[in-house]
Formats: sequence, C-alpha cells, structure tokens
Amino acid sequence: MADTIFDKIIRKEIPADIIYEDEVAVAIKDINPQAPVHVLVLPTRKAANLTELATMDTEYAGEYLKRIALITEKLGLTSDGFRVVFNQGRYGQQSVEYLHAHILGGRQMEWPPG
Repeated sequence: MADTIFDKIIRKEIPADIIYEDEVAVAIKDINPQAPVHVLVLPTRKAANLTELATMDTEYAGEYLKRIALITEKLGLTSDGFRVVFNQGRYGQQSVEYLHAHILGGRQMEWPPG
C-alpha cells in the first residue's frame, strides 16, 4: 500500500492540527470541515479501510473504537449527539486509502446523508 498523507501526519512529516494522540489513534481537525466540529480519527496501525481493520487483531480494533468514543467526549459532543462516518471505496467517496473515522457534530445532521 502506498504512503498517504495520513502516514506522513502520523510520522509528523507534515503538519496537522492534532487534537488527540496516543499509541492507538491520532485525531486531527479536518481541513475541509463539513460541520462546526469535524475531526478525523486515524488508527496508528495502517489499514486501507474498515474491511481491512476487521481482519486485524480484535483488541486493537476495539481500542481504536474506544478512542473514537473518548474523542467525542473530549469534544463535548455526547449530550447533543454526533455522527461517525467511515467512507470506503469509490462509491463510498473514500478519498485517501487509509482508514479514518470522521466525527461530525455541533449541528443537526440530516437524513438521508448522501
């Protein structure tokens, strides 16, 4: 799998507005926000997409999901709600071949989303 912008952010080769970081995940502000709060949560172990994450060690995958929940709390989103989105593949509008969760909040979300 080719190097991506997210590999470079995790290695600190290019700058990003990091709001959370540990051995499991790195969370950054999205450079093209679609809501008042729009954060990307990157796993520190590279996976191309959600399907690939599901084949990884389940303990790590569970810890990654826990980090997403922790970050929503840190952002103050748990009382009013939020949306977590994983885009996968061409039809899912995945723009970077590196798994990342979008946390969107701070406004009323619409349905259907796409």
